[in-house]
Amino acid sequence: MAAIVALLGSLLIFSSVSSFGDALSSNYYDKTCPQAESAVTNAIKNAMKSDKTVPAALLRMHFHDCFIRGCDGSVLLNSVGKNTAEKDGPPNVSLHAFYVIDDAKKDVEALCPGVVSCADILAFAARDAVVLSGGPYWEVPKGRKDGRVSKASETRSLPAPTFNMSQLQQSFSQRGLSMEDLVALSGGHTLGFSHCSSFQSRIHNFDATHDVDPTMRPAFAARLKNICPIHNKVKNAGANMDPSATTFDNTYYKLLIQGNSLFSSDQALLSTSKTKGLVYKFATSKEAFTDAFVKSMIKMSSINGGQEVRLDCRVVN
Repeated sequence: MAAIVALLGSLLIFSSVSSFGDALSSNYYDKTCPQAESAVTNAIKNAMKSDKTVPAALLRMHFHDCFIRGCDGSVLLNSVGKNTAEKDGPPNVSLHAFYVIDDAKKDVEALCPGVVSCADILAFAARDAVVLSGGPYWEVPKGRKDGRVSKASETRSLPAPTFNMSQLQQSFSQRGLSMEDLVALSGGHTLGFSHCSSFQSRIHNFDATHDVDPTMRPAFAARLKNICPIHNKVKNAGANMDPSATTFDNTYYKLLIQGNSLFSSDQALLSTSKTKGLVYKFATSKEAFTDAFVKSMIKMSSINGGQEVRLDCRVVN
């Protein structure tokens, strides 16, 4: 029953924001703040000098923002009083690099006060995260507004690393995203790091007959078991999403085919003929992957339902 309520809640949230994408345009700030994007890029470059994990963090942050109430910057809001915000919900406690968005916002506000939304800054930042990691550039549609609502309880509707294909398909279709979008956006896992908790169930007590998920390559599973023992006491233990975890490439798909993927949700992409075909396509052609990724990112990031341009990304006006 709780799952049905959560599903209905996420459907209602999505239906209330999905019609706003048409208002976005590529030239939205051409006259009001033409230097906004370069200011965001510079802020990310500065942050990357001391922290190479910033791009992966920003890409994940944007995804987690868009999947709740549309891309409205609600993931940036702080908890206030009795309201626990999205960033403090269980799936989001490992999000980091919020300070980079704060720095970018400060620089943009100095150029053109009260013009550029935090939601747009986060969308620019996600694109720059990919570009600065060696991935493709795309023109980000602009004109998002910032939302005024952020609830940790709504983060339960985020797709989880334990999801199977039917759960993934349901989650993405609720947001107007296709199976090709699912496979392409999953390629974002080429960047970043995962804590043990996200894949622990695949390497310990998997089911009644297997300790380890049999779809995993044994040598890979053994290495993960060594990093993440069953009674792991190391707070930040985990593994890189792929060996080139700071480079945006199509290695993720090659690893998936080899049985070297971390999440059940990754492995699930091989469970249907359509998604499996796309995995093999993207594994053999980096160009096919990057083309599909750009299209899916533009599609996902065009969902918006905010109401204001926040002056401080952490609090409503």
